[in-house]
Amino acid sequence: MHLKQIRVLMLNDKENLQRTLFRLEQGFELQFRLGPSLQGKRVMVHTNYPLEGQVFERNNFRVLAWNYPTGREDDSDKFCSLDLKIAGSYEYYFGHGDTEQSGRGYIVVDPVLRVGADSHVLPLDCITIQTYLAKCLGHLDDWPIRLRVSKESGYNMIHFTPLQTLGESRSCYSLADQLTFSPEFSPAGQNYTWADVGALVEKLQKEWNMLCITDVVYNHTAANSLWIKEHPECGYNLVNSPHLRPAWVLDRAIWHLTTRIVEGRYKAKGLPTDITNESHLTAIRSVLQQDVYPQIKLWEFFQVKVDNAVEQFRALLQNDNTKTDGKKGLKIIQDQMYHRYGNTVDMNSALETFIPHRSDSNSSPQHIEECCGWLRQKLNELNDEQYQIGSHYTQCILCAANCIVGNVLYERLADHGPKLGPVNRKNPLVTRYFTFPYQDMTLEQEMQLLDQPDKMCHFLAHNGWVMGDDPLRNFAEPGSNVYLRRELICWGDSVKLRYGKKPEDCPYLWAHMQKYTEITAKYFHGVRLDNCHSTPLHVAEFMLDVARTVCPNLYVVAELFTGSEELDNIFVTKLGISSLIREAMSAADSHEEGRLVYRYGGEPVGAFVQPSLRPLMPSIAHAMFLDVTHDNECPIQRRSALDSLPSSAIVSMACCATGSTRGYDELVPHQISVVKEERFYPKWNPSATPSSTGEVGSQTGIIAGKLALNKLHQELAVQGFIQVYVDQVDADIVAVTRHCPSTHQSVVSVCRTAFWDPKTHQYDTNVSPMFIPGKIEEVVLEARTVERHAGSYVKDDNYINGMPEYTVEIKEHIPLKDSTVAKSSGVTSKGRSEFVQEITFQKLTPGSVIAFRVSLDPKAQRLVGVLRFYLSQFSPKYRRGSLILKQCVFDRLMSKLTLADLNILLFRCDSEEQEDGGGCYSIPGWETLKYAGLQGLMSVLADIRPNNDLGHPVCANLRQGDWLIDFVSNRLTMREEPLAQVGQWLGAMFNYLKHIPRYLIPCYFDAILVSTYTTALDAAYKLMSSFIQNGSSFVRHLALGSIQMCGVGRFPALPPLSTKLEAVPFRISPITEQKEQCCVSLAAGLPHFSSGIFRCWGRDTFIALRGLMLLTGRHTEARNIILAFAGTLRHGLIPNLLGEGRCARYNCRDAVWWWLQCIQDYTIHVAQGHEILHCPVTRMYPTDDCEPCKPGEVEQFLYDVIQEALQRHLEGISFRERNAGPKIDMNMRDEGFNVAAKVDPATGFVTGGNRFNCGTWMDKMGESERARNKGMPATPRDGAAVEIVGLSKSAVRWVVELHAKGLFPYDGAKVHRDGKEVFISYSQWNQQLQQSFEAAFWVSGSPNDPNEKHPDLVHKRGIYKDSYGASSPWCDYQLRPNFTIAMVVAPELFTVERAWKALEVAEKKLLGPLGMKTLDCDDMVYCGVYDNALDNDNYNLAKGFNYHQGPEWLWPVGYFLRAKLYFAKKLGGETYNTTVTLVKNVLSRHYTHLERSPWKGLPELTNENGQYCPFSCETQAWSLSTVLEVLFDL
Repeated sequence: MHLKQIRVLMLNDKENLQRTLFRLEQGFELQFRLGPSLQGKRVMVHTNYPLEGQVFERNNFRVLAWNYPTGREDDSDKFCSLDLKIAGSYEYYFGHGDTEQSGRGYIVVDPVLRVGADSHVLPLDCITIQTYLAKCLGHLDDWPIRLRVSKESGYNMIHFTPLQTLGESRSCYSLADQLTFSPEFSPAGQNYTWADVGALVEKLQKEWNMLCITDVVYNHTAANSLWIKEHPECGYNLVNSPHLRPAWVLDRAIWHLTTRIVEGRYKAKGLPTDITNESHLTAIRSVLQQDVYPQIKLWEFFQVKVDNAVEQFRALLQNDNTKTDGKKGLKIIQDQMYHRYGNTVDMNSALETFIPHRSDSNSSPQHIEECCGWLRQKLNELNDEQYQIGSHYTQCILCAANCIVGNVLYERLADHGPKLGPVNRKNPLVTRYFTFPYQDMTLEQEMQLLDQPDKMCHFLAHNGWVMGDDPLRNFAEPGSNVYLRRELICWGDSVKLRYGKKPEDCPYLWAHMQKYTEITAKYFHGVRLDNCHSTPLHVAEFMLDVARTVCPNLYVVAELFTGSEELDNIFVTKLGISSLIREAMSAADSHEEGRLVYRYGGEPVGAFVQPSLRPLMPSIAHAMFLDVTHDNECPIQRRSALDSLPSSAIVSMACCATGSTRGYDELVPHQISVVKEERFYPKWNPSATPSSTGEVGSQTGIIAGKLALNKLHQELAVQGFIQVYVDQVDADIVAVTRHCPSTHQSVVSVCRTAFWDPKTHQYDTNVSPMFIPGKIEEVVLEARTVERHAGSYVKDDNYINGMPEYTVEIKEHIPLKDSTVAKSSGVTSKGRSEFVQEITFQKLTPGSVIAFRVSLDPKAQRLVGVLRFYLSQFSPKYRRGSLILKQCVFDRLMSKLTLADLNILLFRCDSEEQEDGGGCYSIPGWETLKYAGLQGLMSVLADIRPNNDLGHPVCANLRQGDWLIDFVSNRLTMREEPLAQVGQWLGAMFNYLKHIPRYLIPCYFDAILVSTYTTALDAAYKLMSSFIQNGSSFVRHLALGSIQMCGVGRFPALPPLSTKLEAVPFRISPITEQKEQCCVSLAAGLPHFSSGIFRCWGRDTFIALRGLMLLTGRHTEARNIILAFAGTLRHGLIPNLLGEGRCARYNCRDAVWWWLQCIQDYTIHVAQGHEILHCPVTRMYPTDDCEPCKPGEVEQFLYDVIQEALQRHLEGISFRERNAGPKIDMNMRDEGFNVAAKVDPATGFVTGGNRFNCGTWMDKMGESERARNKGMPATPRDGAAVEIVGLSKSAVRWVVELHAKGLFPYDGAKVHRDGKEVFISYSQWNQQLQQSFEAAFWVSGSPNDPNEKHPDLVHKRGIYKDSYGASSPWCDYQLRPNFTIAMVVAPELFTVERAWKALEVAEKKLLGPLGMKTLDCDDMVYCGVYDNALDNDNYNLAKGFNYHQGPEWLWPVGYFLRAKLYFAKKLGGETYNTTVTLVKNVLSRHYTHLERSPWKGLPELTNENGQYCPFSCETQAWSLSTVLEVLFDL
């Protein structure tokens, strides 16, 4: 089975990735998904990738349809996709709302190349290419015998320089006619055509398994092309590019300077015809300054005709036409036609500048003359400035002088230059920049041609290149001064082509080049874009689109000289370049050469196995790595003849396309010039003699070595040796390892370079031994460059011959004992199954190569096979290299685990593990894992794996020893079945793992963990509700919070349940060894609230229970928690801190209402849920003052316990906490231990508390003596807290409905009022709450509001109070997020319009990136940064006093968003759509945090604006729960 490769590209708002390269293969699927910044927005993705069967058109974009894998419109999972089947470059962009484009980028799909009669695929990394200068091939009939050299040298691709008719310079890249096959390839009486070339190319493909590519030259044509004479508009001439006129004048002047130098007219000035020293260069400068520049007066092209301008100005003044919209400051306008004195004056600026005071008297003739005089003076000054240093003109001519002298220095004096000799007409002082197709005339006569358009159109600009220029700028267009500044390194044989922006701008040129492209694509498999970096991008795009319609799998290569990878990427992405040419000759030493091998391909040895569905990562362009390119200097001249073989070997070990140029293998000791070379390549003859110049055979040069290296290169690519390791052994020796990650075979090539000639450089005779891990199967090849007696090199007149004095001594596929280069010095053991062979070198002389084939030790090889077999049940990618054994089905093992077991397998933080005597694993020198379970490692490996970060401390720890491996399995084998079985399975896998080489352990350890983890997740989801099973990734991530938070510790956290209940889990106590209940309990948060008495809190449990247990389908466990807490009811309250019931604290007023809300939710979400009301509750405290009862001693039905809670509130609750004092609370003042709660008879509100205690979730007690806040609650919220009013309304409404259905036996409760017993009906209480709520809680802000008792305290209008009747009345009016809770549980209390208004204020003032501000930021005590360690004099801050006075808590966000959704639905229409967008956008930030968090959770709180708070729990039960509830509502 072949796994489909899927890559995911995350789209982010305003992210433009046009300079990022994304490479994909045909057969891949590309998915676009929404990043957090786009979730909730109506995003449309457009692409020009065509629909199947349609033709690609670059500007034809279509919208991609969204796929919803869960069937719901969930932005976290939805994607649109492309099935990539066509090679090329494709663009995408996306937008939302009114923004059509808020991001864009490109993808490049690689071509699929095929060879042979059976059309088998030739992978790009298999390519070995050789370049031929076509003009050196002779007649077409002789090509096969000359090209056979490539075949016999092991190449599989030939690159031909252009085969068209060449221009008169005979440069391979100066084409006279782009459409004809050059007649020079046809013998007398023959007329070969493109069809004949096509037949040869096809023969090579089918019979020789070789592909052919050729160059396309779009940038220029030969200066003698007939068609450019007929269509001069196709070049840059003085008619269509008048900005070049000054440059042309300078160019002609320099030509005339050449003729005068040739005539000897400057000898007296120190400038002879033969320029040989620095003084001659100085003379050139002075001749330019004194003779040439004054004669041609270039400054006049940048000056104003003063008289004309002044006359125009005078006329305006005389006609009183002086109204302007100009600004002061005279503005000169450059003449776009570039005539002498052609510049003009912007008259608006002249009028503003030279009429000082506007009045009627200003139009007198005297005043007009005055103004004209000022203008004339200023213009004369401006004209004069053109001669001054710093003006545009002087900058240009100074630069021109420098460039002319620099050119002469290189061409005539420099050692590395061409040494052109004396100045003459053939080799002028400098190359001409423009064509001049007329007879000689004087410079003065030539200047008159500037007024004759029919002549001017034939002065065409030559092409060339500009050092350090911006490759995205066309240097011949207006705005560039390259020709005037003489910065062009000019090719005098070619004319630069002028395409314009589109075909309509130059129809003939576009049509001509399109035909040229079609011919090339018809007969060749690929193209090399010559001079790609200065070919206009839009032209290359158009032409390649044409080429790909002819040849869809066109292979496109290019050499770029942009100087930056980012700029390279612009060309690669827009043009869909398949491979970029890179050159080993760019390396200054062997170290750099080795680094290039590592840079240009492959992954590191021991790399991690990547999932088939993974993020699309940016990549570097695929490399075509050549030992030398055909237009660069010869390596023998730069290095030595002996280096040819080892440098070739280094190149051929690269995991990319490789190649060379014809002549390199034959050791031709000079550059084969693309311009001057006219000799032929030698033909192939297997029995050619070493001294033969016209023929070559396998003994010529390094051909035998190159054949072996090319074969090896292709074999490594085909067989999947995709991992690369480069070792710089010493200054000259580079060892390159290619490794196959499925068979674990390696090939190690040891190459001794010879950058310096051994005749002049002393190489060390002692070579250090090498240590090669594993078993050496064979020496694949050993080759040495050796001298022989075959005469010395003499350059032949007819053939491009090489050095006969060297050949290669080669052996292939021999046992190590037969090697003459190296021998084994013994085997040492490095570990259980890791053996290292010590290799000593006898004859690794400079210019030698030896390659070993290495396998793992046989035992390790077998155990890897076993390991891969077991892993293949999880993924077919492990089948290759596996043994065939009897399968153990791991998922069957996993299916036996409960969700409580999975809590142990996957999670458990340090303090949870410590209860059992363990802890989380600590990586020495790094950090402790967040969890002891698999998630602890998976979080870390998720960062390591995609980047193959094998240097990470975790990887180092795995390579160094088995500690971590043993930790993972041992903590499970110590457990009960079935967890112990999972531990045993892992132990067995790890046992195989321990016997393979240490460098492979990280990747296989990761593979085992990934397989176990994903199987565990699948098993977990199967145990959950359909909402989770069919949910999005976001939903499932949140549902893992249920496993994270719900577990069974060493000590039972919950009090015992009634023995009459069914489905209560039991175990043998690890402490007493007696049978005991082991119900799951819910931790409040990790790591701070996870174990011991601080694990379970009534309020936290019941805020989180609906999301984490009811919505996930954990109904029985939810029931057990509800009933366990019911058993602890005392004083009509549920405990805040549970403390197993025996250490419970009854100091919160809200937990009982959250408990009642959960029972209501249970009856709604669970089938036959109302049956819970009849479940027995074993009461721990049947009376307020009794000691804890034994389990089963006193039992009641749950409905009786509910009734007691309601009745006690109606009666009124008042008591003092047991053991009041520092024993239970070190900070609370004495009054704070008095707990009171009752129902206010006037309103029905549950009210209570005092200013010394805090009975709601905002329960921070002051701790700082220094700041004097100790014992003072920061947020007492006494009186009627808004969320308690909402929760009580919800509970009372619910019991009224239950009673009406006959499901609850009570319709009210008896209470004592004024000494009498009174019956209060729940129906009456429900109505009273309904009537009282808005009158008491709504803050209208109107001064006339009769319900407003404290209008002076109102500082926010259109909100709901946070409390009613607080002892400090201003606290009622503080804006906090608590009213949104009441909106969700009792929406009937709110009128829709008011509710919406209040929600809008909350959104504006309280909503943060992840949480809700706990206090309005406009409040004077607001502080958004929580620091529990800070102790200072600030009453409002010290010791974290501001815990609920600003920091942004996450769980209220759930209620805020649910309230928004509820009331938006009531309002309907666009309001609802906008709200859904908001909700998705807010939730996307939670999803991002959840995915990135190593805890895989959502925090308790953040500091202001979503900043990290180090004092927060890293993952909190209620944060996860309430966000999951929002997704359920959505």
